[in-house]
Amino acid sequence: MSDIIGITMGDPAGVGPEISVKALGEMSAADRARTLIYGNRATLEAAKAAVGADVDLEGRVVDLPIEGAPLPWGQLSPVAGDAAYRFIEKAVRDAQAGRIGCIVTAPINKEALNAAGHHYDGHTGLLRSLTGAEAAYMVLASDRLKVIHVTTHVSLKDAIGRANKDRILATIRAGHAHLRRIGYDNPRIAVAGINPHCGENGLFGTEDDLEIGPAVAAAHAEGMDVQGPISADTVFHRAYSGAFDLVVAQYHDQGHIPVKLVAFDTAVNVSVELPIDRTSVDHGTAFDIAGKGIADHGNMNSAIAYARKLVAGKRT
Repeated sequence: MSDIIGITMGDPAGVGPEISVKALGEMSAADRARTLIYGNRATLEAAKAAVGADVDLEGRVVDLPIEGAPLPWGQLSPVAGDAAYRFIEKAVRDAQAGRIGCIVTAPINKEALNAAGHHYDGHTGLLRSLTGAEAAYMVLASDRLKVIHVTTHVSLKDAIGRANKDRILATIRAGHAHLRRIGYDNPRIAVAGINPHCGENGLFGTEDDLEIGPAVAAAHAEGMDVQGPISADTVFHRAYSGAFDLVVAQYHDQGHIPVKLVAFDTAVNVSVELPIDRTSVDHGTAFDIAGKGIADHGNMNSAIAYARKLVAGKRT
């Protein structure tokens, strides 16, 4: 199994090229030799100039063409959206072939992606399509708080409808397996309720009693250390304080808000249940500062470190 990390450069007009170059420049020689950037060489050279990086890109770039590269920084375009798609597609094919061990994705712009005719809600949907995966779950991971989501990029109304027993149980299983893989022998999992105070015995809704409770009971019967539903206004604080290793959030903002509050610059987005491994920065393309050389690459460093942990787990 390859120990090479493949960074996809993201939208060529965003900060992805800059944070990729910065991260590569700070690596040890050994780590740099185990890293490839899937992107466009001309754009990456422009990013080097923008950030003042002194790093040799020779042999470290899987160079894919972009008409007119380097494109203007900070400008949304279908050309950039199509390029971002092609970087990911090439990295996925190499991961499937075993040429790289994990993909680390820099940010893409969903509007540009769709303008180019690639109709996905973001990286996760795109990766599911490219790999043929039946399901994929989003984990936001930080040192003291880790969250996995039952639903992500759907409306709140649709999220409530999708939070059924089977889907919640599958999410618990996915989170349990992922934590075991990264070193937790018996992960302590909490499942957040979906209604205020978990519905107060049906006073504020019945989903907690009819869907979440039975899913937790089924997971417990399978031998997992799971508690819930626990009211969302307390469960994240309890997990952050050390009571739980993972929280199952029912919808996008329920999980994202607490993680971004406590680990905005360091949390890593991890795709679970795909046939390939993928981690990502947890921020956007930041068109407003692209090309200015000021984008913070700390989150990219965290995503790369998590990727190396996953690759090491494959080999043990």
